[in-house]
Amino acid sequence: VQLQASGGGLVQTGDSLSVSCKASGRALSNNAVGWFRQAPGKEREFVAAINWSGSVTYKASSVKGRFTISRNNAKDTVMLQMNSLKPEDTAVYYCAASTSSTGGLHASLYEYWGQGTLVTVSS
Repeated sequence: VQLQASGGGLVQTGDSLSVSCKASGRALSNNAVGWFRQAPGKEREFVAAINWSGSVTYKASSVKGRFTISRNNAKDTVMLQMNSLKPEDTAVYYCAASTSSTGGLHASLYEYWGQGTLVTVSS
């Protein structure tokens, strides 16, 4: 499965932005999907994940209450809605799909990765 992340851009502190992950090559409906991010000079970190049906989600403590992950299996798309953005949210955001239907917080659970989309939050 190929993943295409899109929707990144330059926003100001407090703004909202939605990034999307679109799958091609095969359906995504049986796969858990996660979002990870990597800021310049830092290691990649987990942001959020969602199971195959959307009934279970996981979020990093740093984004709880601000970010929402959701999916539309009919469109093979997973969305990450980001509100109240902060400069520390600046990073390249990657989506990843797991062969597992449940997913989780660890990058090792995800076999397929998209190319990333840059989110920059100015202060």
